[in-house]
Amino acid sequence: MDGDFSLTVDGSLPYENGIGSGLDEKKDSASTPEQPVEEEFLHPHHDDDLGEFGGLDLHDRVAKLEKQVKQQQDEITCLRTALADVVRRLACVENNKYSPRGFLNNSPLPSKPSMNDVSPRSRSHRVPSTPDTKRRTASFGSSSSSSNKMKKWGSHEGLGSPQIGGPRKSSSMTNISNHNLRQRRNSDNWSKEPQYNVAGEEGYVRIYLRGRPVTSYMPTDYEGYSLTAKGELPSEKLKLEWVYGYRGRDCRGNLHLLPTGEIVYFMAAVVVLYNVDEGHQRHYTGHNDDVKSIAVHPDKVTIATGQVAGHDKDEGKPHVRIWDSVTLNTLHVIGLGNFDRAVCCVGFSKNDGGSRLVAVDDSNEHVLSVWDWAKEKRLAFTKSSQDPVLAAEFHPTLSGQIITCGKGHILFWAFDGSKLVKKSGIYEKYDKPKFVLCIGFATNGDVISGDSNGNIYVWGKGGNKVTYAVTGAHEGPIFSLSVLSDGSMLSGGGKDRKVISWDSSYQATVQLELPEVTGPVRTLCQGKDDKFYVGTTRNAILHGDMNGDLTAIVQAHTDELWGLAVHPNQGFFMTCAYDKQVILWDMEQHRPRWIKTMEDPCQSACFHPNGSVVAIGMSTGRWVVLDAESQDLVYVHTDGNEQHDIIRYSPDGNSIAIASHDNYIYVYSVNEDGRKYSKVGKCSGHSSFVTHIDWSADSEFLQSNSGDYELLFWNAKTCKQVTSATTMRDTEWATFTCVLGFPVVGIWAEGSDGTDVNTVGRSNNSKVLATGDDFGKVNLFKYPASVPKAPCIAYSGHSSHVTSVIFTPDDGQLITTGGRDMSCMQWKLQ
Repeated sequence: MDGDFSLTVDGSLPYENGIGSGLDEKKDSASTPEQPVEEEFLHPHHDDDLGEFGGLDLHDRVAKLEKQVKQQQDEITCLRTALADVVRRLACVENNKYSPRGFLNNSPLPSKPSMNDVSPRSRSHRVPSTPDTKRRTASFGSSSSSSNKMKKWGSHEGLGSPQIGGPRKSSSMTNISNHNLRQRRNSDNWSKEPQYNVAGEEGYVRIYLRGRPVTSYMPTDYEGYSLTAKGELPSEKLKLEWVYGYRGRDCRGNLHLLPTGEIVYFMAAVVVLYNVDEGHQRHYTGHNDDVKSIAVHPDKVTIATGQVAGHDKDEGKPHVRIWDSVTLNTLHVIGLGNFDRAVCCVGFSKNDGGSRLVAVDDSNEHVLSVWDWAKEKRLAFTKSSQDPVLAAEFHPTLSGQIITCGKGHILFWAFDGSKLVKKSGIYEKYDKPKFVLCIGFATNGDVISGDSNGNIYVWGKGGNKVTYAVTGAHEGPIFSLSVLSDGSMLSGGGKDRKVISWDSSYQATVQLELPEVTGPVRTLCQGKDDKFYVGTTRNAILHGDMNGDLTAIVQAHTDELWGLAVHPNQGFFMTCAYDKQVILWDMEQHRPRWIKTMEDPCQSACFHPNGSVVAIGMSTGRWVVLDAESQDLVYVHTDGNEQHDIIRYSPDGNSIAIASHDNYIYVYSVNEDGRKYSKVGKCSGHSSFVTHIDWSADSEFLQSNSGDYELLFWNAKTCKQVTSATTMRDTEWATFTCVLGFPVVGIWAEGSDGTDVNTVGRSNNSKVLATGDDFGKVNLFKYPASVPKAPCIAYSGHSSHVTSVIFTPDDGQLITTGGRDMSCMQWKLQ
């Protein structure tokens, strides 16, 4: 991965079709009288005849010729990709010329068009968790080999490619025996269909979640209800507008620059193409789960990305997708059924025009395979190592040579078209490191490695021995090496957070240190002119030069993300996570306005209706109120010692309700525009943790859901439960975020166990309803979704459980957050 990264900006290094290989053979033949032509070329009698090459030895002449060839090929590649980009932009202009919205109302770089697939919704049966299991740590299967994991940094065609009501199945189903499935299907409670009763005034709908009845009363003026009626799809659609974040915490070599000026990287199940100068993103959304690896073809247009095991019925197994970065169309899907767990490394061949692809999976043996990707044919495979493999790269000039590295090894593979033979790297007098973390290729064909001891080793071209060493290049591990087009090199350190520039003789010339807040270097990528990009272990991307002028262009959370709040009257939203970070985002600039570190992990957030303050619920029982502009602490209080899952201001701003994991809802009166708080009491009656709450439009009542599927109602002034649910049937709710209730009966697919849907958000005009589920899907329903198994449009992109969905005040955008994938996505409602 890291080695591939070091070649991404300028493509293959200046060695093409064997030029530069067999150098020693040419030198020997040139010294014999039987080869007068070669001798005249390599050892000319008149230096003036060679112009700029006069006085240079053999290696320098060859290197200069190869560099010229490489520069010409780079120019051709840039012209080719620039032409493709122009054609794409012209097509965009033509398409929008006839659009009633007009070209100016559309993005200049359109993303992949949406693909709709209408089908009835279904959900396969799953073994239920106990109702008292904490909602924030519910089971989320990723593969048969990791069934014991919690909801994960996981991952799902399409983020901008919706699936309308398509099947959604958890991969944890593979851990359920057929016998248990048959038992569940034969269970009376589990298979009960929704019931309906209109006797007198008792009109209600009853559904069963994990065998437990949930009764919802319909409004008194609701007429013509039928269980057999087919719901309607919403007329609105979602289009992915922006992805906040970068996956640098546990992935390598995943930042590249394309000739179009876009940087390409991934977050969750989305590959992002970000034009920093234009401030615009495009998105490849073909994956259905976490993207783990990426490689750019020598043509700088074709891209390969590998993913982990997912939930999709047809393409849920680990595989590699080959796609066009101009059109965002998928060209090939390879390896379905051949990889285990994940594809952790991919790399294109260089000296043959990129016809082959190397891939390493995440199985116990870390199987290495070589593919003819255009034919989708596997040419050879072998067990690589019992230890983790961190990078796999084709040599840029030596045909058939592949280098892999990882824990305790660097291996040099020879591929003859049908089989792979390896040689281990020999350190001789040098210390063998615990990890070889990254590789790169010098302009003369030498292999360069960076390791966990902070050493840089040079391995002679075609050999497997260290020929040169820079010991102690960094204090601590070296995570990335990037060989630049002029032959110099950048190295990035972990512990010391330094980027060091080296000349072609491996002498350090200049260094700089990254800010502590952005974390150590994960990946380096050459930019335009003397600029470069740095991906960090704290999920940030920096842009700058060696003079120290670095700017964060991408930032993200670094731990599980649950808290989300949208500003009531400005284009801002706030996220807070278990990393203790609170971030206020600008939806127009797509940058943080400010970041504040709290003392405790954060769970939930809500703006006061006037927008001047924001309340934040912690995982420790504390909740605080911050000034939304100055970040100053306005109020702090502790209720209980468990996390506050939901915190919500009343519509009139005079009350606040805090729903806790201790089964209580704490209610406070609010004065002085959100700066003074007095406790009213606590709502006691739930037998499990409170998961969702909503205020009535008149700020008089609350409705709440709990972990054991209760729907209860409360008088907010007295904190007493309203025991007669029928009296609340005509109540107008300011928001509808509860997952249980008559307007959301239809969000539950067949076989749902009650924990599949994590979050619900109704648009402010009450036309559409968005939900987020355990399978990384954002689902769009027509509101109300009161018909059982209502149809929806499902959008993929998050790779973990979707934890929050909120519409902006004007309903122009939908903001969504992923749990373990730590991503935040901004969708346009159109």
